[in-house]
Amino acid sequence: MARETSLEINDLVWPLFACEGKRVRKPVQSMPGVDQLSVDELSREAEKAVRLGVPAVVLFGIPARKDPRGSGAYAKDGIVQRAVRELKKRFPTLVVITDVCLCEYTSHGHCGVVQRKGGSFTVANDPTLKLLAQTALSHAESGADVIAPSDMMDGRVKVIRGALDGHGFQDTPILSYAAKFASSFYGPFRDAAESPPQFGDRKSYQMDYANANEALREVALDIEEGADVVMVKPALGYLDLVYRVKERFGCPVAVYNVSGEYAMVKAAARNGWIEERAAALEILTGCKRAGADWILTYWACDVAGWIGS
Repeated sequence: MARETSLEINDLVWPLFACEGKRVRKPVQSMPGVDQLSVDELSREAEKAVRLGVPAVVLFGIPARKDPRGSGAYAKDGIVQRAVRELKKRFPTLVVITDVCLCEYTSHGHCGVVQRKGGSFTVANDPTLKLLAQTALSHAESGADVIAPSDMMDGRVKVIRGALDGHGFQDTPILSYAAKFASSFYGPFRDAAESPPQFGDRKSYQMDYANANEALREVALDIEEGADVVMVKPALGYLDLVYRVKERFGCPVAVYNVSGEYAMVKAAARNGWIEERAAALEILTGCKRAGADWILTYWACDVAGWIGS
């Protein structure tokens, strides 16, 4: 009766990985319980989410082919575009969020257009913005409810907002990965999305995990450019920032309980060192207590079952 924070099913967003083919359910070895799913299998998983009351999913795509400019990200018949159409046809009340980034689609694994000079390379910000806007627009045209740019290019929220507004999608909200840090906890996700960088790293465009004030500036810029919801990613080492963002800006705040955080609990539980259900509920309640309105977590359906049972 005295509990201050209550974790609810409506707080949860379930990440799903869409891949090509039919009847494909490929387990991700570093993320027990998570699979790459063809669109037909993805639809079956979405049905489970709807049945349990999970209100939203976020989609990541694994294309059959990759190229330097990530053309699969903005193809009209791309894997995410087809998945969105299928999910919205079958489950019109399910909120479908789409990740907007190029890393899953580029042959080099970086989040934007790579320009080389001698032995070095840069990820070119402005040329990337055009491709991100194309991607976002193709998702909205396919029926996506929320557009979620995760690339961390400067100015991408403004460009995406302009593209959506200019094509009649003024009411399509943007969930911005506003404070996304260059973290060591993304490894299992890169296995799932088949998106590890083939050279270098992403520290030139993702944030230094030591910086908090920079994160607040990034959030402020994204809100000014038109973001409706802002995200802090990862979760566990950054709940101070979830709290500060919520207190300072008062807008809807999302947090991503990322793959490495999920995988280390799974590994400890398999060894009998920790009780998975108790640990997961404690972690996610901590996210809610810090101020998160939306919690992206691979435990979404598990938690919905635990809460609902």
